[in-house]
Amino acid sequence: MAAIKVHGYHASMLTVMVLCCLNEKEVEYELVLVDLPTGAHKKPEYLALNPFGVVPTIQDGDLTLYESRAIIRYLAKKFQGQGTNFLGSTLSEEALVYQWCEVEGQSFNPPAFSICSQIVFVPMRGGSTDEAAVEMNVEKLEKVLDIYEERLSKSKYLAGDFFSLADLQHLPCTHYLVNACGKGDLISSRKHVNAWWEDISSRPTWKINFT
Repeated sequence: MAAIKVHGYHASMLTVMVLCCLNEKEVEYELVLVDLPTGAHKKPEYLALNPFGVVPTIQDGDLTLYESRAIIRYLAKKFQGQGTNFLGSTLSEEALVYQWCEVEGQSFNPPAFSICSQIVFVPMRGGSTDEAAVEMNVEKLEKVLDIYEERLSKSKYLAGDFFSLADLQHLPCTHYLVNACGKGDLISSRKHVNAWWEDISSRPTWKINFT
């Protein structure tokens, strides 16, 4: 069986998340560099794979798939019998995984990404940080993280006592919040959220990308 091709960029946290998933599942893959600084993601060759011009995109045989959350869900299902079990052992556990995946996408990511965008990405493009927008989204995220604190006081991970897709999805944006945005206090000020973050961010399959 040919190795899965991952078209991505080593400094892209979403690419790193997909690589982390593949490593957790013990799946062979080939990383095909899409050189973002030179605009390779906007060239016809890459747009033929992903018309949105973002990374990552995977090729698995005849299947071409983009959107990182869809990719890791596909990998979790296809390789369910090997490596880390991202979906739990029962239908109820799987349902909780998908619930918290939705929480990440709908409640956590919008304010978290807005903070990262204003502090990191807008200045990279020559713009100025909108401090009012940052403050507004910090307030939104604090309310979300208070719910996480309550949840994580009762279980080690978001969907239960096993590391799941829901936890994996939080790695990219939380990494930026803590390491690039100066917003680590949002995590460290909450005992159970902090313990959870220290746990998931120290997994060897994640850390290997930063050594």
